[in-house]
Amino acid sequence: MDQTTDRIARTIATEIAASPRQVAAATALLDEGATVPFIARYRKEVTGGLDDSQLRTLNERLDYLREMEARRATILDTIRGQGKLTDDLARKIAQADSKATLEDIYLPFKPKRRTKAMIARENGLEPLLRAIMDDRDAKPETLAERYLGKNFETVKAALDGARDILTEELAENADLLGRLREFMQAEALVLARVQTGKEAEGAKFSDYFDHSEKWADIPAHRALAILRASKEGILTVSIEPEPETGAERATGIVARAIGIPGDGPGDVWLRTAAGWTWRVKLSLTMFLDLLADLRRRAHDEAIRVFSRNLKDLLLAAPAGAKPTLGLDPGIRTGVKAAVVDATGKVLDTATLYPFPPKRDLRGSEERLLHLIRTHGVELIAIGNGTASRETEKFVGNTLKMLPSGPKPTRVVVSEAGASVYSASELASKEFPDLDVSLRGAVSIARRLQDPLAELVKIAPESIGVGQYQHDVDQRQLGRALEAVVEDAVNAVGVDLNTASAPLLAHVAGLGPRLAEAIVAHRDSLGAFPSRKALLKVPGVGPKAFEQSAGFLRIRDSKEPLDASSVHPEAYDVARRIVKACGRDIRQIMGQEQILKSLRPEDFVDASFGLPTVQDIISELQKPGRDPRPSFKTASFAEGIETMADLKPGMSLEGTVTNVAAFGAFVDVGVHQDGLVHVSQLADRFVKDPHEVVKAGDVVRVRVTEVDVARKRIGLTMRKQGAAQGGGGKPKSLRDPKPGQQANNARRGKDAKPGERGQGALGSALLDAMKNV
Repeated sequence: MDQTTDRIARTIATEIAASPRQVAAATALLDEGATVPFIARYRKEVTGGLDDSQLRTLNERLDYLREMEARRATILDTIRGQGKLTDDLARKIAQADSKATLEDIYLPFKPKRRTKAMIARENGLEPLLRAIMDDRDAKPETLAERYLGKNFETVKAALDGARDILTEELAENADLLGRLREFMQAEALVLARVQTGKEAEGAKFSDYFDHSEKWADIPAHRALAILRASKEGILTVSIEPEPETGAERATGIVARAIGIPGDGPGDVWLRTAAGWTWRVKLSLTMFLDLLADLRRRAHDEAIRVFSRNLKDLLLAAPAGAKPTLGLDPGIRTGVKAAVVDATGKVLDTATLYPFPPKRDLRGSEERLLHLIRTHGVELIAIGNGTASRETEKFVGNTLKMLPSGPKPTRVVVSEAGASVYSASELASKEFPDLDVSLRGAVSIARRLQDPLAELVKIAPESIGVGQYQHDVDQRQLGRALEAVVEDAVNAVGVDLNTASAPLLAHVAGLGPRLAEAIVAHRDSLGAFPSRKALLKVPGVGPKAFEQSAGFLRIRDSKEPLDASSVHPEAYDVARRIVKACGRDIRQIMGQEQILKSLRPEDFVDASFGLPTVQDIISELQKPGRDPRPSFKTASFAEGIETMADLKPGMSLEGTVTNVAAFGAFVDVGVHQDGLVHVSQLADRFVKDPHEVVKAGDVVRVRVTEVDVARKRIGLTMRKQGAAQGGGGKPKSLRDPKPGQQANNARRGKDAKPGERGQGALGSALLDAMKNV
């Protein structure tokens, strides 16, 4: 391992709590083209058991550190080429642990445009600066008189030139920049002020019109709100030391870099120059540095929250392979209906008009009953957008007309992204003869059957669980969300003979091109009889097969292990384990007690270590198990259909639709999601709402406040009468803490054209709801 590789391995090892050897092993696998899911699941012996979270961080940091090492080499070569590389400088460059530190060191050697300091040097003023610094008892004005001539007619002009040289030297002093950065990171305040005349236009940002908060402590959602307001021209934002003594302390740091021990005339001049340098140059440098850090920090947190919410949605409980009727509610345009069979194949479609202006209630009831009876519908998925509760009520009344016996279960389903999918090229290919409006009903039905299989067809940004998602680095966001989707798909596994191309595209080692080829091969030649048959697909070579095979399932293969997560490369080990039980493999699969009696150590060999053997035995105990939870849905209260029906004190069941740093949004069936503030999530202190809830959870809440005019609903999950230990008194929606906006936390301005809100997460809630 060379010095650079070793440095990277040691750095990452510290960050992910692993050893450099583990990092080096995982890096080698990644460089060979292995995917994170494959390494995490099937190369535990090689990496020492690094999990997918550690591997994702490793992969991300590997890119950053390799870029930094390339930059380090470039800087060394450049300075060496200038003939200015000393042993001490080379050592500092080698010890730099961030790109920012590297650039600080490189500043004095970086080619730059003509500056005032360059002009002053050309005019012979550098000796004046050295004279002032060497003789602090001499008056700088007296020393400057020697430099008067055609270029400098006054003492002030000469001293200003000397000051320009000093300012540039200080601005390129890496040690000083590092100390100032540490000081500002610890002490600086983020200050926001409304621009004159922008009060009405920026009313939704009113909490920040006169806002001050410590830079180190400001949470991501408030930082993003302030940054957006600044971008929109509503606020002026600055990052400064605290007003009492901050500027003086910063000047003192600059002065110490010069070395000002006394109060001689030279010291006084240098101290004044240090203050000027801070005010004019270095404070701006620090502002730009800390602003960039603040933006990066806020983006990272927003992406982390988005990723976690997306993972929860993707891994939500599937209702299962049952004939399902999907309903996309609408008033004027009608309720779009689509029936799909247990595999998601479209069987029938219709448009119902139970509401005004057409109000064909009898005809709609007859058509709905016909669809249910004809296709043996077991589930009815109702989109949660406009007219959702009206449609649910209509369906409930219609189901009463069925004879006694089992009736379809009706479930309200998030329709976020359904309209985006309906108009997409993918939907056009999948349903070329189906009207756009009916495609949404199909998507709603399928996402009840299997949320993961359907949601992978929709761009994650359109699913509506992010905060300020269009403000963050889109490339970074895209990479993070793709990683979440990949991990979710491979954690669950994919049926090779029923999966769509979009779902297969996220299987480790495949991608869109091979996924299309697999579906085309399946459509042409029929179902795959075994995993090995995948190798007959054009383009699927040994590497792609190695990476993907363990995550693909074939339910009716002659090889029972094809339906499990046991990788084909380990089939021999699995058979040895089965043989030890003295039974046929089909008889032993699922027999937990027998398999638990085995000693995994007895089956370890040169190729497969203990972790793999333990995984195989665990899989044989519950072959093909789905890691997702069992299906459960919220039951909305009868008669509670609009905000006007809500009253404080009501106890309701609802579904968590989004989780943010300040709390959780819950759909209680009134077309407007309510907010359970973080202080109201539990009868204890809660630092992170994700400790208590996740997107998709069914929860019991109590209404604390309703503001119909401003479309705000306050909810609590605390027990009645519980002590307020979760963050002080209950947060009133009319009395938010200063400086806390939640606009666009769910949809609002982040919504794509044509996208409807979830539940009732309209822009009014998002522009008005206050974060804490």
